[in-house]
Amino acid sequence: MKKWFIYSAAPLLSVSLLAACGGSDGDDGGSSESVEGETTSETIGSGDIELVFWEFGNTGYDKLIEEYVEENPDITINLQNSDMNDMHDNLFTSISADTGAPDIAMIEEAQIERYRTAEDSFNNLYDLGAGDVQDEFLDWVWNNSESASGDFVFGLPTDIGPTVMFYRTDVFEEAGFDSSPEAVSELIPTWDAYEEVAVQIYEETGKLMTDAGELIYNARRDQASQQYFNTDEELIIDDHPEIREAYDYTADFFDQDLAGDIPLWTPEWFAGMADGSYATMLAPAWMQGVIKDNSPEEGIWSITTMPEGAGNWGGSFLTIPSESEHAEEAYAFISWLTAPEQQLKSFLDYGLFPSAPAVYEMDEFINYEDAYFGGIPTAQVFSEAAQQVIPVYKGRNYYSIDDVIKEAIDNVSAGDDRDEEWSASLDTIDRILAR
Repeated sequence: MKKWFIYSAAPLLSVSLLAACGGSDGDDGGSSESVEGETTSETIGSGDIELVFWEFGNTGYDKLIEEYVEENPDITINLQNSDMNDMHDNLFTSISADTGAPDIAMIEEAQIERYRTAEDSFNNLYDLGAGDVQDEFLDWVWNNSESASGDFVFGLPTDIGPTVMFYRTDVFEEAGFDSSPEAVSELIPTWDAYEEVAVQIYEETGKLMTDAGELIYNARRDQASQQYFNTDEELIIDDHPEIREAYDYTADFFDQDLAGDIPLWTPEWFAGMADGSYATMLAPAWMQGVIKDNSPEEGIWSITTMPEGAGNWGGSFLTIPSESEHAEEAYAFISWLTAPEQQLKSFLDYGLFPSAPAVYEMDEFINYEDAYFGGIPTAQVFSEAAQQVIPVYKGRNYYSIDDVIKEAIDNVSAGDDRDEEWSASLDTIDRILAR
């Protein structure tokens, strides 16, 4: 995706949270409502030890911080919120200069790749006791914060963005299908079935299966057992078939006029959620808020599993730069903030989807339903998806390469030859990595 996404807030709040995201110019994930270039600061508590905490987005952590400092009166937390890109740029500048870094820094899950070569600038949380809480998190989320060798962990996971299939019940019914989540899941268990249903929907209704080929590619890419790099940072895109298969599968949809070429996050793209011009959207948990804001009619959109598994899009980690003079106190706080009990509160209050599977067994989570999506237990659908994600090493150059492939997909959607675009992409990738 290109520029912006909206992180879903809890349905009872019906709030959309603006954020920079997705692969373009290094922008990815993390909820945000902050004004670009502007930093807000709030000092909470009156203890002798002050922890400076850099965050982006509207996380609701200020409320949890109030709870923490009340229980730990020796701690003060200076919470500084800024635009996601600005925060990551400022953090990179600070650790490069070895001055000015905070005690705690939130790093978006895709941006973590940017810091892979800067381990010395962060505390290894294994040295602070992170091994004791490792089992509290989904394995694949934890792995995303580890070094390639597995002996260094950058941060503790906060929220995640498991992907599912949002779909229009009215379009499925118009095409003659049962539109219940169970029926749609059984109808489309595989990607072959997804394409077959896309053809039937187009023939019966004249409507597209999805709005943009990019979301199809993302879904197939994120289910691959390997993507662009191995753990030695060697390019493997041309050595195994899964990425090329994802690319060709997307191109097939363009060839059959089954997918739109509407750029994501444009007014036309948002409008399509309301006008029923396409049947499905392959997207993460936070997309709930986007759909609600742009298609306000209840009961039209529903949610079910994606074909052949799930992926993840979004989330963040809480890190402790090595410059901190209070690393132990900072670790005590972030281990509390990311514990299952606090993750449940963040989910119920702000819609941040938990990375701690223990939350998925809690009654308030299990019984959570959303009238907007037909009263289905949305939390359970997303938790099932979260547990299907395949851990994949991305590498520090991941998003530069992903942008090149996305550009090729855009060109194919405009009518260019898929093979020529693929070949040109590989040439561009070689030039990028040779710099």
